[in-house]
Amino acid sequence: MTTGGFSPKRLTRVRDVINRHVDAGHGPGAVAVVARQGEVHIEATGYLAYEGAGSRTPMAADTICRIASWTKQIVAACVMTLVEDCTLRLDDPVDALLPELSDMTVLANPNGPLDDTVPAKRSITLRDLLTCRLGTGTVHAEPGTVPISDTLNTLERGDCPGDPVPSPDEWIRRLGTLPLVHQPGERWMYNIAPMVLGVLIARATGMSLGDALRERICEPLGMKDTTLSVGGESVSRLATAYMRDDATGKLVVEDGPDGLGRRSPAFKAAGSGLVSTADDFLAFTSALLAGGTHRGRRILSRSSVILMTTDHLTPVQKAVSKFVWPPGYFEELGNFGWGFGVGVNTRRTPLGPSAGSYGWYGKYGTAWFNDPAEDMTTMLILQYTEAWGLPIFLRFWRAAYQAIDG
Repeated sequence: MTTGGFSPKRLTRVRDVINRHVDAGHGPGAVAVVARQGEVHIEATGYLAYEGAGSRTPMAADTICRIASWTKQIVAACVMTLVEDCTLRLDDPVDALLPELSDMTVLANPNGPLDDTVPAKRSITLRDLLTCRLGTGTVHAEPGTVPISDTLNTLERGDCPGDPVPSPDEWIRRLGTLPLVHQPGERWMYNIAPMVLGVLIARATGMSLGDALRERICEPLGMKDTTLSVGGESVSRLATAYMRDDATGKLVVEDGPDGLGRRSPAFKAAGSGLVSTADDFLAFTSALLAGGTHRGRRILSRSSVILMTTDHLTPVQKAVSKFVWPPGYFEELGNFGWGFGVGVNTRRTPLGPSAGSYGWYGKYGTAWFNDPAEDMTTMLILQYTEAWGLPIFLRFWRAAYQAIDG
């Protein structure tokens, strides 16, 4: 038995899982992390790309990858540092720093016309933003069927084809001209709230979002490769991201070394803009698991970590909230809730994270969970947008938890 309570023999199954993924042609490489009671195992296989730059560079613990929605957890932690120093307060309206979102209206019918509205019953608070309950978010609908869905999608575009994407200030100005889909605090809606938090952080600190994240989270944790852009020699460690071509069924480049990893839209940065490495993100997850400390230095208070990792959604809110993956995330599976920027497991999953575990997923096939009951972190990093239909995730967690020996 190893010092972390793992079976060395069973740990080899973790590597077998990611090897099978690469051997099946589902991606050029993968990284898996299993850490428990201070013992860390990082398995990497394959290469950064199929062809061209990175095709001969092995995936490793310091490979730079797009972490997409893992960005949300780092942003939430940054916000909590501002709460701790009393720059922000959880239950105060955000109107003072975000006047664009004051005196909002709400759609009388979420699927109805944009001019049929009622007044918002109250102001949007910081807690609403952290729990994705500000009243608006991603609305999945066929184009032309739900007016607010079509209009929210236009917020990301320039005024004319070829125009640059809007700045954060312009994006939130546009957002403020639209009605909310639901009353503030009523239900969980994904994605837009963290983007609003990015604007709030910049205005509260008087610096760019990237500088605020670096100063308050990344530098204290030694996360040197966790940034909003990649430049210089670091580009050689940036993995290529893939998607499946619907016409041919083959994997094609979705984002290469010259793509979003280097030029992330500024208004989306707080929702999905960061890149990171397994080494870097493990420092962040380890700090949360240790109650806010890392290598003897306190980054967050224990109470902040508890707030972040506690389920804040009511059963009624879960019943009316929707998410894309896993199917039935709230309404059918019944295993999940939401904290501040993180998903929370409310029941133990078979051969997987315990009740009280927390973590999240990312667009490019990334998933992580901290399991306080086992003092354990699991992390899987792929760079493939259609990875969610593959069996690798359940196989990975099954292998990781079967390796516990103690």
